[in-house]
Amino acid sequence: MAERSSREPDRPAARLAHLVTVSRPRFWLYLAGPVVVGAVYGAESVGDLTAPVAVALFAYFLVPANVFLYGINDVFDRDIDAANPKKGEAGPEARYAGDVAIPAAVAACALAGGALLWPLPTIAWPWLVGFLLLGAAYSAPPFRFKTIPLADSVSNGLYVLPGAAAYVAVAGSQPPALAVLGGWLWAMGMHTFSAIPDIGPDRAAGIRTTATVLGERRTYAYCGVCWLAAAAAFAALDARLGALLSVYPALVVVVAWSDVAVDRAYWWFPAVNTVVGAAMTMGGLWVVTHG
Repeated sequence: MAERSSREPDRPAARLAHLVTVSRPRFWLYLAGPVVVGAVYGAESVGDLTAPVAVALFAYFLVPANVFLYGINDVFDRDIDAANPKKGEAGPEARYAGDVAIPAAVAACALAGGALLWPLPTIAWPWLVGFLLLGAAYSAPPFRFKTIPLADSVSNGLYVLPGAAAYVAVAGSQPPALAVLGGWLWAMGMHTFSAIPDIGPDRAAGIRTTATVLGERRTYAYCGVCWLAAAAAFAALDARLGALLSVYPALVVVVAWSDVAVDRAYWWFPAVNTVVGAAMTMGGLWVVTHG
């Protein structure tokens, strides 16, 4: 019989609550937020933002896509997570303990993502398929990019793919290449920064990542370079966007040279990302409503 933890549910309501925990509610906007931004910048009118396909993409990337992405991660990280202080009773995230509902939910959410191909224009398919493939390959064998230094960081550009799909769904054309590049670099920096608190547990488990190879100080530098490059890419599109994205390299300097523990700073970023995303969205809405 599979081991059970106090976080593994026995009743349907508790099992549903557990799936919500698995989906990392703090990070829901990491996937749904780019959908909003992509739709806003692809829109020509406010009415475009309520197009059924845009609403469907937002609904999928708000919760089901997070169940898929983080659920598959938890299933294949079961042994590693036993030594991770962020997981289990003492941490803010759930630890997979063998509940068959988790892989079943992951499979169902993957199928739901595939079903979205039907209402999407075909030119948006590569963005959605790319998300599903990278989301699986990051955690699952045979690729398991999360255990390959640099590939773990680069593959996390997958977070920009929902935004690109939404842009195409609304605009009917591909997003600016610089926007995709800037978003990809931002996601690389964000992922690698979030891996810094895991350096100790990952090294203890024999897992090699960009962060474990570089060490804490050089990982700060890596994240700073990624975020500076992201700000430069967005600045080439609009100087105001570049200025907005410059908050990230500034923050990494503050964390690296202050007494703030990185595992505490790590939890600032959902709020920071929400504020930055909201500012980008409001700027795009201004253009839509004022021409």
